Amino acid sequence: MNSIQFLLLISSALFSLGVFGLLTRRHAIGLLLSLELILNAAILNFVVFGRLYGHTHAHAFALFIIALAACEAVVGLAIVINLYRHRKTVLTDQMQLLKG
Repeated sequence: MNSIQFLLLISSALFSLGVFGLLTRRHAIGLLLSLELILNAAILNFVVFGRLYGHTHAHAFALFIIALAACEAVVGLAIVINLYRHRKTVLTDQMQLLKG
């Protein structure tokens, strides 16, 4: 098994763990972490294929996804903190109405 196959196997494992986490977690922070795993799998794919085909655009797009993931984490954590302040829980199955 060469390094490209190994990296793609790791990427698919990260993506699978992220999807599994999104489908099974009830905690809002766990959902955000699962989403981060999915984004990291996409970043790894962009870097591997960019290196394989010699395109620098893939690396630039990977940096863009990293910045997007950081923004998503900040906004997601702000929403979770606001929900905890108003509802006193971060379990997603207890959130039925997001009206303040």
